[in-house]
Amino acid sequence: MLLTLASVLSLTATNLQADMVDEILDDQILPAMQALAESSQDLAEVAGTICRPGATPLRDAYGQAFDDWIRVSHLRFGPTETDNRAFALAFWPDSRGKTPKTLAKHLREADPDLLTPEGFAQSSIAGRGFYALEFMYYDAHFTSAAPHAFRCALTAAMAQDIAANAAAIHQDWQDSYADQMRMASGRYQNKTEVKQELYKSLNTGLQMLADMRLGRPLGSFDKPRPKRAEAWRSGRSQHHITLALQALHPLAIALAEGNQDLMEQLDAAFQKPILRAQRLEDPRLEGVSDPAKRFRIEALQQEVNDLRGLIASDLGPSLGVLAGFNSLDGD
Repeated sequence: MLLTLASVLSLTATNLQADMVDEILDDQILPAMQALAESSQDLAEVAGTICRPGATPLRDAYGQAFDDWIRVSHLRFGPTETDNRAFALAFWPDSRGKTPKTLAKHLREADPDLLTPEGFAQSSIAGRGFYALEFMYYDAHFTSAAPHAFRCALTAAMAQDIAANAAAIHQDWQDSYADQMRMASGRYQNKTEVKQELYKSLNTGLQMLADMRLGRPLGSFDKPRPKRAEAWRSGRSQHHITLALQALHPLAIALAEGNQDLMEQLDAAFQKPILRAQRLEDPRLEGVSDPAKRFRIEALQQEVNDLRGLIASDLGPSLGVLAGFNSLDGD
């Protein structure tokens, strides 16, 4: 039986969509989730043997695992959201200062039950994850806090909890969730819903960049808030912006597959903020308080917002999807 032209085009479009999803899963999401699981396990092993917060092997392991989390932090759906795993890994922003209060309470009470995997998993989410561990490794109030033995055991438990959550996320992606996206089964009714999920995660990442990683420390010209920068204690604020942009870049390009002009537009639009972020020379974004340096950070935020505009006006319609709600909207 001869196929009509419309049927051929329809089959071709379906194959392109399948290839797009497979490419994003196989080249981006699955390797990144595996990297997070492996580096988090490395962190847990190092933290179980080294307690001194300033030790280079410990900080290196922490930095690598944190890097790998930032690279997937925009994928706020599916396995990452199950059992609040994303918040267990990354309770930020902490606008009410719950994390240091929770950690101080843990040290004050020195409850041995907290040191078991089961006990720690039931503890306040504000005292779990990378941002809580940053206090323990980089904040002077906690790096030498008493009781010493309990503090050491607590940081080991925190690292083990990170590893457990990262492993669970990776396992779920491998066991079922990737296949659900490939076949548009389970929670997805069709390929359009799969594309919308991926498009939404791209928007989530850019929104987090503009409004949180840049917007929070920028505050206002009269009232900048450098201490609201992400991970400023460990001097990772600028680094996280670069990592996030570098992770979002290939996702955007893959979603534009088949539209060469749009792929080139998006590539150029990403290169500008990536290059600017790399050149800030402001690890903690302290420049928000300096009018001359603040301008460069504001320009970076504007470039990210311009990129968001291009994605909304061109990429979304090309995919036939809308951004919808995301976890940053409280949905």
